[in-house]
Parts: sequence; structure tokens; C-alpha cells
Amino acid sequence: MLIFGKMKRFITAVLLLLACHLHAQNRLRDHNIIIGLLPTGKTNSITDVAGVKVGHTTLIIGDSIRTGVTAIVPHGGNIFREKIPAAIYIGNGFGKLTGYSQVKELGNIETPVILTNTLSVPAASEALISYTLNLPGNEDVRSVNTIVGETNDSYLNDIRGRHVKQQHVLDAIRNASSGPVAEGNVGAGTGTRCFGFKGGIGTSSRVLPKSLGGYTVGVLVQTNFGGTLEIAGVPIGKELSMYPYRDAIEKSDGSCMIVVITDAPIDSRNLERMAKRAIIGLAKTGGIAANGSGDYVIALSVAKENLINGNNDSPTTYKSEVLANDAMTPLFMATIEATEEAIINSLFAAQTLTSHGGTRRVDALPIQKVLEITKKYNRSK
Repeated sequence: MLIFGKMKRFITAVLLLLACHLHAQNRLRDHNIIIGLLPTGKTNSITDVAGVKVGHTTLIIGDSIRTGVTAIVPHGGNIFREKIPAAIYIGNGFGKLTGYSQVKELGNIETPVILTNTLSVPAASEALISYTLNLPGNEDVRSVNTIVGETNDSYLNDIRGRHVKQQHVLDAIRNASSGPVAEGNVGAGTGTRCFGFKGGIGTSSRVLPKSLGGYTVGVLVQTNFGGTLEIAGVPIGKELSMYPYRDAIEKSDGSCMIVVITDAPIDSRNLERMAKRAIIGLAKTGGIAANGSGDYVIALSVAKENLINGNNDSPTTYKSEVLANDAMTPLFMATIEATEEAIINSLFAAQTLTSHGGTRRVDALPIQKVLEITKKYNRSK
């Protein structure tokens, strides 16, 4: 009976994984719904920013493990030795993001960015420490400021089991790649919910015209928050009678992690200003940053001329080239548009998921109904 039970759990996990990966990825633009005015990059993802890679480890095991890890690797070098200008903005602080105070103080990051579930933040931080200490050239490192964000996936996932291990995090980093990014029920988005539907990982990008610098802005989100869903200004949640505080709907607490990366030469001060605009993108989808929501934005600039030398022989001064304040507005617009679309992509890509022997279920966004509603409002082409 024990062997049979193990086999049953294994088969369930395989079938769920096949369902996730064989399903063609669904995105907002596949249905001719366009958000914003700026063009996207080649893959409409955060990896359109040159050098950025994303990796996932997805854990769908048995009837109650529904979680994972998403790693965002900003550049291919030794990040501890080539630190990246950064800022973190807190839309609502009910969360467990690690590394905030040092980023606020020094204005840079020195590790990849890891997203996972709430109770796996310590394991992810331990993995980032191990990863950094073991990189060639880091033999003398004695302090590492890890950047780990989270959302709480405990409705679908056995979060108390703390199933994410260091190796899962290291695998996500080592498997990170450029090109199209898997979305929906993958990595850190495996067990999440958004607006009462299945949430997950989503991404999008925007490219400024040459006259405005030609810079790229990429956004990746882990959606697990509430509110009243709007898509391209259409009140989807209202039309579907899916909004907070109705009898059948839970309160709208939750969290959203947002990672913004650009190749524009920007310092930490203006990166924080960009990060604030990502929250505007969240608001445009109907998110309300509820009392129990951890809404954090991590913004980075990977412009090579501004990577900060972290070697022991680094000079006492260095020259950087940064955009003037007057040049920031197009990047603000790009951030808002890409964040809004990344959130909606997470919903379009996500699929219905059950757990705990089928007693818990979160349905995917009913896309056909959504399309009918957008046509009613003349928002889809």
C-alpha cells in the first residue's frame, strides 16, 4: 500500500507537470489586446534587456506541494564583483523581502534576485550565500547581501512543509537562460492566486524609440494579490462578479513581487522613481495594495558603464554616466505599461490548479468570457 501510494503521488505530479508544459503559452497579445503605446521587445519579456536571464524550478509533487523558485540573473558576470545599481520601493510592506536595508543604504545589489514562497525565504537566502561564496574570485568574501522576495502560496501549497531546498534555488540560477520566459504556473508562481483566479509568473517589456535613447525596460512579476481585475481599462472583475467582499470571494490580501530591469544608465535615486511607477502599473490592473499585501518593486540598471567594481583593489572614486531627470519620463511610461501587461500575462498563462486531494482548487481566468467582455467595451481588435 505504501508503494502504491508513492506511485500514485508520482503519477499525479507527472500529469500535472505535463498539463502545465504541454499547454501552449497564452498571452494577452495573442488575442489582439494591446496595453499602452510603446512597442515591446523581441520576446516581450524581461530578457529583452541584454544579458538578463531567468530560470525556474517548479515543484508539483503529490497532492499538496505546489510551489517553486524563480531566479532573475541580471548579467552573466560575477555580480558580487560587478555590483548593479538598484533600488527597492515598498508599495505595501506586509512581506519578508531580504536585503532591503543595504540596498537602501548603498544603492546596489550583489546577487541574483530570487523569488519563492514566504517560508522558503531563509532557504533561498542560504542558497544565494553558497552560490556567491563559491564563485571564482570570491574566496575572500565575508559578507553577502542576498535579495529574496516572496508571496504566500499556502492555499494551494503545503507551505509549512518548507519543500524548497537550497538545491532548487541553485538549479534555477544555473538553468537561467535568455529568450522567451515561461509564465503562469511555473517557478515562484506555481501556487499563487490573483484577483480570485490562478496567478503566477508574468513578464513584459517596452523599447523606447531611438530619439528617446532606444533603451529597453523589462518587467517580471509574481502575482498573488487581490482587488477588482481590469484589463486595458475594462472592468473584468465587476463583469464577472469577482471582486472583494462578495459572499463567495475572500478578502483581497496577498502580495506581488515586481522586478524591473533596464539598460538605461540610471542611478539608484532614479531607479527608485521608476520603481514607484511600477505600482501605478499594478493599480491599473485593479490591484489595491491591501493591508495584508506585500507589494515590492526591485529596480535595476544593467548599463555596463555603471556596474560598480566590488574588488578589493577598487578605486576610491569612479565615474558614472547617468540620465538626467528630464530624460526619465519615457522610462516611467515604459515601466507602467510593462508592469500592467506582465501582470495580465501571468493570468492569461496560468492554468487551473488543484491540491490537497482536490479539496482546494483555483480556476484559471476564463479567457473566452474575458474576450467577450472586452469586445463589448470595444477594447479588443
